[in-house]
Amino acid sequence: MDVDHHESSGETKSAMHTWRYRHHFTYKADQGKNIIVQCNLCLPRVNLLSTSKTSTSNLKKHLDRTHLGCEASPDVKRGRKKEERNGEESRHCQLKKLKAEIISKCMTQAKIDDLIFNFIVEDCHSFYVLEQPGFKKLIAGLTEGLKSMDRVTLFTKVDQGFSRMREDLMAKLSNIQYVCSTADIWTANNRSFFGMTCHWIDPDSLERKSAALGFARLQGRITYDTIAGRIHDIHVAYNIESKVQTTVTDNGSPFVSVFKEFAVDNQESDDDIGFYENVSNILEGEPEQDMLLFLPTVQRCASQTLEQIVTEDFWQAVSQGPMCQLHYSTMAKVFAIWSKCHHLQVGMDAAEEIGKMALVVPAVIRWNVEYCAVQKIVSLTERELTELCARLEVPRMQPEEMAFLKEYVTVFHPLAFALELFQAEQKCYLGLVIPTVLSLKNKLNEQKAAANYFSDVINAIVVAIDVRFQELFASTEAKIATATTPQFRLWWMAASEREEMCSLLATEASQMDPCNVAEANTSRNLSTIESEDDFFSYGPVKPATQIQQRGVMEEIRKYLEGTGKSLECLQDFPRVKQLFLKYNTTLPSTAPVQRLFSQKGNLVTSQRNFLTDDYFERIQLLRYNSSVCSLSTE
Repeated sequence: MDVDHHESSGETKSAMHTWRYRHHFTYKADQGKNIIVQCNLCLPRVNLLSTSKTSTSNLKKHLDRTHLGCEASPDVKRGRKKEERNGEESRHCQLKKLKAEIISKCMTQAKIDDLIFNFIVEDCHSFYVLEQPGFKKLIAGLTEGLKSMDRVTLFTKVDQGFSRMREDLMAKLSNIQYVCSTADIWTANNRSFFGMTCHWIDPDSLERKSAALGFARLQGRITYDTIAGRIHDIHVAYNIESKVQTTVTDNGSPFVSVFKEFAVDNQESDDDIGFYENVSNILEGEPEQDMLLFLPTVQRCASQTLEQIVTEDFWQAVSQGPMCQLHYSTMAKVFAIWSKCHHLQVGMDAAEEIGKMALVVPAVIRWNVEYCAVQKIVSLTERELTELCARLEVPRMQPEEMAFLKEYVTVFHPLAFALELFQAEQKCYLGLVIPTVLSLKNKLNEQKAAANYFSDVINAIVVAIDVRFQELFASTEAKIATATTPQFRLWWMAASEREEMCSLLATEASQMDPCNVAEANTSRNLSTIESEDDFFSYGPVKPATQIQQRGVMEEIRKYLEGTGKSLECLQDFPRVKQLFLKYNTTLPSTAPVQRLFSQKGNLVTSQRNFLTDDYFERIQLLRYNSSVCSLSTE
């Protein structure tokens, strides 16, 4: 492909010796915003130049500096004479032609369709965007003649992309031994949705991986057998029913009823999963039939448990304490400020003008969001807060009320930090919960001595932590998960209990599947005689099982004596690594599935009401899984 050249109207006479670009340069390659061309006048020497797709100034500079006054080749002369006969074209038309030639080389209809598909999926746009005249003009203007695909093509690409995504995800999960799932129900705009995600740890990199499995519309009455059926069907659909270690749910009554009704105590069953018979099929309109439901054990959401402590137990302690009146009067003024800033533009403008920052307004019912909002108010100076209250016509904060808020922020900062840890995803494991809760109790107890208003509340919260996390503290799985996390090992445990824990780890490690453990040294045949040392023996040989158990115990003790906190150190302890993968695959909270509902703020809006439930689910799953599976439909 040849590249065109034009001279600007203000060129001098000396610049008139330069030749037209179309005869001097040949197109070679595309480099995004630039293109690579070959200078024909430099031949036979190869001289590649880079120039913008929308500007030819670099090419003109090259001719002016290198080839000014040079004789043109016969082909170039003939081309110049032809141009002189036909007259000069305008610069605008030449650039348009150049742009069209470049686009025709690097942009195809298939590529445009893929870009539009990604645009619809990643931002969850309505399919009717494709029918809008403005969108069609945009695509036609940017692509010089190419057109936007229609809705029928988009539906086909969604089907193809979803099928490919599901195949890729099932292929990844087929090579994973341990999986954790999370489940939750979300209601918005009078619609209920059941969401489910799965999580695993890559055996090689030890990185957390996540994927969405379901985003189904729930219609009619939501009962425990409906939820149980959904969980079971999704596990079976992805062939992970035997791999799921736990299902993490919130502490709401629907999920409590599901596992209270169906779950079999682990002590009464040899397996980690129980089966349940004769549960009515919850699929739409299908007749009841006998079926088996395989449900894993349940893990309660630790972050929601903490939020229950800081809301229910906190409010109960405050209402019964001596600071009740002070607390209510202070928070009433704080909520008045939030209300004015949220509903009135003048309130938000005043907060930004006085505090030189956007005031956080807790629009979501989450305690840590409310804590951050209080933190923002406390960060204002006394003069700024007084001026803000006056501008918003809110009663002014008294000195004692400000002292109360400052102590509130200081005392409960450890609790807000713990919630942030639990709601993380990439570096959050079940083994994080016990050390976090124990450290939280210690941090709160340290605050009691200096607390003027919250000493009684701290005592009540510490007691509530012991009560609500009692089951977790007694959990063998949680203890093993914590012990196999290099950051903690057995440092969190009382010295009198460490030896017993060491024996438990050795017992669990010895029961691991040998195929999944990369032994450091492969055992050789004891009957082989290769040297004198192999021939001479002075007693009965110890059984292989005893040798193996001794090796397991040595590995466990060597690991527990280590000091490294990175997960990379687990590569030196294959059995401990397998225990880590088994017990720390479990997440401590349902935060990932909640992000599935609120990703980028898109859930159920009027512009997507035209989508059927099936296609809405497919769009959501494609968007969430774009990080682990490609969105390409080719």
